[in-house]
Amino acid sequence: MTQSAPPTITRESPATPDLALLFERHTADMHADTPPESIHMMDASELDHPDIAFFVMREGGVPLAMGAFKRINDGHAEIKSMHVLAEARGRGLSRAMLDHLLAAARAAGFARLSLETGVQPTFIAARALYERAGFEICGPFEGYDEDPNSLFMTRSLI
Repeated sequence: MTQSAPPTITRESPATPDLALLFERHTADMHADTPPESIHMMDASELDHPDIAFFVMREGGVPLAMGAFKRINDGHAEIKSMHVLAEARGRGLSRAMLDHLLAAARAAGFARLSLETGVQPTFIAARALYERAGFEICGPFEGYDEDPNSLFMTRSLI
C-alpha cells in the first residue's frame, strides 16, 4: 500500500478559488448557534490584507484547513478564521495548523498571540485545543467589547 504525502501548510491568498468550501463551512459553523452580532469572522476579501498572514493546509493538493493571524501592533497578533473541514477532523490537523500559526507569528516577531472564540457548544473542541496549547482566558483586546457569547484567550510567544 502506498502512503500519501503528509499534509503541507503554506501561505496563500484567501482569494484562491478552491478555498470556497472551507469558507462556506467556516461561515456555516460560525452561524450555527452564535447570534449574528457576536460573530467576528472575516470573509476571504477581509482576510486578503497586508496585515494578515493566511495559511492553507493541503493534502494531495486538496485544501483541508485554513488559519490566519492578523497584526494588532508590532508585538501582538490575533488568530483569525481557523477551520478544518469536518471530514478531516480527528487526525490532529487542528493542532498542526495551530502550531504552524504559533511558529509563524513568533517568526514574524510577535510576542503575544490572542484570539476570540465562542462560548457555544460548537466551540468546545476549539477552546480545549487552545487551552492545551497554552492559551489562557483574558479580557477583550483590540477592537472587541465584553460579549456574553465570546471568550477571549491569549498566550505569550516568548
